[in-house]
Amino acid sequence: MPSSYLTKEGFDRLQKELDYLRVEKRNQVAVRLREALEGGELIENAELEAAKNEQSFVEGRIKELEIILSNAKLIEENHQGDTIQVGSRVEVQEKGYDPEAYVIVGAAEADPRLGRISNESPLGKALLNKKAGDKVNVEAPGGVFEIEILSIG
Repeated sequence: MPSSYLTKEGFDRLQKELDYLRVEKRNQVAVRLREALEGGELIENAELEAAKNEQSFVEGRIKELEIILSNAKLIEENHQGDTIQVGSRVEVQEKGYDPEAYVIVGAAEADPRLGRISNESPLGKALLNKKAGDKVNVEAPGGVFEIEILSIG
């Protein structure tokens, strides 16, 4: 499995979520399952089915977090340098639009609404290893567009 790029903050946030799911959420689901089993008719027990679905979701998320964290490669946010890397803050501008600022992060931490884009996204891939002043073509699902890198850092 490839490495997951995470900032220290992102690693800690995912570890906290994993700890919560392993301890508190598993116990909550176990109580819910036990109550549903004691609730009568097993054939048409909607609460039991819902509890089983929740248990499946929780266990799946635990497994996903374990894999992400075990393969994590910690990155330094605010990566300084001449070229864009994971951890870099960049300001870009598409012709006719206002400048936009982003931090390049790993997929597990990506949140475009907060200006955190994945190194695996079309924009993130296009920006990697580029320099301030470069014009970059981004191949997005909606078509190709060009942006200029205004600054790094």
